[in-house]
Amino acid sequence: MFYEPKHGHGLPHDPLKAIVAPRPIGWISTLDGKGRPNLAPYSFFNMVHTRPALLAFTSETLKHSAKNAIETGEFVFNLATRPLFDAMNASSGSLPEGVSEFETAGIEAAPSRMVKPPRVALSPAALECRVTHSMEMADIDGQPTGGWMIIGQVVGVHIAEAVLNQGQFDAVAAQTIARCGYRDYAELTQMFAAPRPDDA
Repeated sequence: MFYEPKHGHGLPHDPLKAIVAPRPIGWISTLDGKGRPNLAPYSFFNMVHTRPALLAFTSETLKHSAKNAIETGEFVFNLATRPLFDAMNASSGSLPEGVSEFETAGIEAAPSRMVKPPRVALSPAALECRVTHSMEMADIDGQPTGGWMIIGQVVGVHIAEAVLNQGQFDAVAAQTIARCGYRDYAELTQMFAAPRPDDA
């Protein structure tokens, strides 16, 4: 099978999100300009640089999290895990602006240290970020897509002691989950290691 996206795929559902998978879930907490908390998962999310540590998430429209991050210059990434799946999924619902997903989904918030938005108290890892870039994305013809990308620099890191194993973050112990295609998710249950060619 081959298709050009501009002509459609002819399948019951778009396969692209299933092909580019699994994807980390950016469970993003923000405050709006009035100081009201917001929490939502984004599957178009990843680390994009290490020194300094930069994270990016995209929003296909200017949704609350993206708008809040641009307006206030801050957000927090909260690690989504299998025990927190139901809460994370509940926070994906469409709510009116200013209504807190923390409250609606019964998610306990904890204060951050370097930024104002709260973090998810039970998440085993959270990264506090300050926005460095935001832009509306364009297509190959230079036309605006309505989608936005927000990049933030990590300024604070929270890690639960229970998921540190001999000085390394243990993603299996954390029960990290990822977004796949359609309505599918994956849980990290096994890992393997391999040396790189340039390793000493």
